[in-house]
Amino acid sequence: MKQKDGVDAQIAVAGHICLDIYIDVGRMPLETLSKGLQPGQLVKIGGARVATGGAVSNTGLSLKRLGLDVALISRVGDDMFGQTVAMVVEQFGKGISRDLRPIEGEPTSYSLVINPAERDRSFLHCPGVNDTFLSRDVDFDELPSLRLLHFGYPPLMRTMWINNGAELVDLFGRARRRGVTTSLDMAWPDPASEAGKADWKAILAAVGPLTDVFLPSIEEALYMVDPATYAKFSSGALAVDAQLLDWLSGELLGIGAAVVGVKLGADGMYIRTTDDEKRLNAMGACRPGDVANWRGRRLVSPCFDIKVANTTGAGDSTIAGFLAAMVKGLPIEAAANAACATGACNCQGAHAVHSVPSWDELQRRLGEGWGRRPVSISLPGWRPDGATGLIVPAK
Repeated sequence: MKQKDGVDAQIAVAGHICLDIYIDVGRMPLETLSKGLQPGQLVKIGGARVATGGAVSNTGLSLKRLGLDVALISRVGDDMFGQTVAMVVEQFGKGISRDLRPIEGEPTSYSLVINPAERDRSFLHCPGVNDTFLSRDVDFDELPSLRLLHFGYPPLMRTMWINNGAELVDLFGRARRRGVTTSLDMAWPDPASEAGKADWKAILAAVGPLTDVFLPSIEEALYMVDPATYAKFSSGALAVDAQLLDWLSGELLGIGAAVVGVKLGADGMYIRTTDDEKRLNAMGACRPGDVANWRGRRLVSPCFDIKVANTTGAGDSTIAGFLAAMVKGLPIEAAANAACATGACNCQGAHAVHSVPSWDELQRRLGEGWGRRPVSISLPGWRPDGATGLIVPAK
């Protein structure tokens, strides 16, 4: 798991990776498209393109583009799709696919993405070898310089959530014992699936004390912490506001996380940290250099103003910006801005990750007075901070 040039990775991104096959059906009516699923029918469609998806691809390659030494740790099948995943990843750096482990006799995870013009996409997904990922797939002995481990999408990886997340708990426990900072991202489980029916609050309670940084979306966090509250939110009966975010982040800090970042889509990111100084100091190699700056903080980082070309992987790239700042030991304000700036850059390109710039270029853009989009959530008692562009509680 060492970089080919002899430099050991400081960050490892482990977990879910897949091959996404985008199928262009243009403006084809749904009834015509549905004929393609009927026996004996042939429906003419447009071209296809392939890309890699999942946290390992989106977050890991975003970190690579930001200039960090990163190990990408996942499973692929010993099949043509697995070879394609490795080939796509290699375009971002020679040798970077070396920790994608081919598993004999198992299929690579892939998605068929039906991409109609001016309509929401549809997905057909095969979990493949993601469902058999194990804690031991991360070999810390081969990562002697590792400072931060980020794990993404356990709800889409069966072995990582069954038995109350025992494999995930084991992985994060081993990381923490080595002084490695741990970071966790979630994914949306289909409520009707086995994963969607799992006791996620119990899983979070098990892994939470071992999780230094927890970075879910608002939908994922609500669904896992309190399905009843999520139901109100998803039906439109409950709006996102400061009160909801403070309650939700309090629940997540209560399970043991030190830093919570809740992704809010077009409204940016809400960040809250523990007021327990000992917990912050126990975060491992990437604990804050200035604990006072990170202690007991609440802030909202609004999205930067851009022309959106694509939103695929935006949340994963946002995470990459945040983690990059943590590895660099920066203040929380800089981490919050780097997060949303990286996500914004991702959205400016036609495909995920490709438009993420170098760290120096990102800082140059931030230094030019990049405008922000207004937030739609209600934040009574909060105020804009002109110096940072963030929204913070009024003192």
